[in-house]
Parts: sequence; structure tokens; C-alpha cells
Amino acid sequence: MNKNPIGIFDSGVGGLTVWKHVHQLLPNEKLIYLADSMHCPYGTKPAEEIIELSRANTRFLLNKGCKLIIVACNTATASAIDTLRSEFNIPFVGMEPAVKPAAVNTTTGKIGVLATKGTFEGRLFKETSQKYAKGVDTLIQVGEGLVELVENNEFESEKAHHLLSHYINPMIGAGVDQIVLGCTHYPFFIPLLKQIVPDSIQIIDPAPAIAVRVENILMELGLQSNSAEVNLEFYSTGDTKVIDSLVTKITGQSYPAKNIETS
Repeated sequence: MNKNPIGIFDSGVGGLTVWKHVHQLLPNEKLIYLADSMHCPYGTKPAEEIIELSRANTRFLLNKGCKLIIVACNTATASAIDTLRSEFNIPFVGMEPAVKPAAVNTTTGKIGVLATKGTFEGRLFKETSQKYAKGVDTLIQVGEGLVELVENNEFESEKAHHLLSHYINPMIGAGVDQIVLGCTHYPFFIPLLKQIVPDSIQIIDPAPAIAVRVENILMELGLQSNSAEVNLEFYSTGDTKVIDSLVTKITGQSYPAKNIETS
């Protein structure tokens, strides 16, 4: 048994969509969440800057004694996870757009992927698409402005509905039957997406599969905890108002985030 915490970081509050599934699946694990809200969004930044920010986030979580780190950001995974794995002696679990299940399950032969520019430009998306979606028509759309709406707690707004419709309607018109959410911020839009997208189209959130991956790695390495003293900690490099609000909404309890600096 290993009572050390699992660390989770994202460019902001989006990774809470992953945090939620990890906490549900592994309720005996101590979790530390870091939102690098000061530098959000990552999706438009150059890879070198994302790598440096990811290093800083990793160092912070290692100083907290984390036994495994989840890079709960598709852009950071795309740009930095290879570097993190080569520089730090700890297991990392990253994100990648769930192109494989979409390609396997499509009956129309057309899938849509909504993600950030950084994710589409990364090695993981290109490799996964070539490997699993070669014979599938993949429509990609950069979700510009969506991360900011979540960070401002406006993911249920009229503005959000309008922007999502603008991005998603061409996919619907093209005949996709699977839409992949390729950014951890985007599952916050699922209630709105269900208003826009017909029931015949499946919306794919990769977060549940990430939680299962984490469980498997902990079991393989003998790192799981069965502690009843579960401890949940939240940190942000920026304003804590939105993360506090969303954590309370997800958990039904208050876990005030601490404002910190990473370096």
C-alpha cells in the first residue's frame, strides 16, 4: 500500500473533468490538483513554453510527494509528456483525443474531433489518427475561445451555445456519428452539446478511460492506497474563485484552493 497522493495538473480547471472520474473510481486515493490558471490557455502557446510550464507543474507536485502524475491537459500531453517521462522518474498518465473508439464505433465512416491547436499539431493526435482512423473521414475543428468560457465559468451561457453551434453544426451536416472532445475543458459543455447534437451522435469524453488507466498502473506497480483518510487538495497559480465554485458543484462540499506560484 502506498498512501502518497496522485498529482493532477492542467492549464486551468478543465482537468477537473478527469479529477472527477479518478476520484469516483479510486475513492481511497489522496488527490492533489494543480490548475495553472495564470498561464491558461496552453492551446495557443509554443511547445517550448508548454514544456517549461509542465516541468514547473511537475516539480510542484513532486515536492508534494506524488507517486503518479496525470497530465490532465491534451495540449500539455501533446507537447511535453515525452520530455517529462525522460526527465522525471515517476509514472505519468497523459491525455489524447479518443480517436480510436470513435473510429471503431462509427457506422457512417465520419467522425468529428473538437480540440485545441496544440493538440492537433502534436505527435499523439497524428499517430493515433494514422493508426486507427486511416479509412475514416475525420473532421477536425479548433475550439478557439471555449477554454476561456470554462475558465470564466460561462460554459452554460448563450455565448457558449452560439460558439459550440458554430463549431459543431458543420460536423453534423457532414454526417458524423461520433464527436470526440479533445480537451479536458470541453466536457463541461456536454449539457449544451446535448441540446445541439442529435441523439444519434455519440459524444466521447476520454476521462473515464484515463481513470481506468490510472487504476491499472497503480495495481501493476503496487502503488494503490486503501486509506480511509482521503485528502483532497486544490491549488491554482491564478484566481481561485472559479475552481472553488466548480469543485463545490462536483463534490457538493467546499475544498478552498490555495493560490501558489510554480517555478
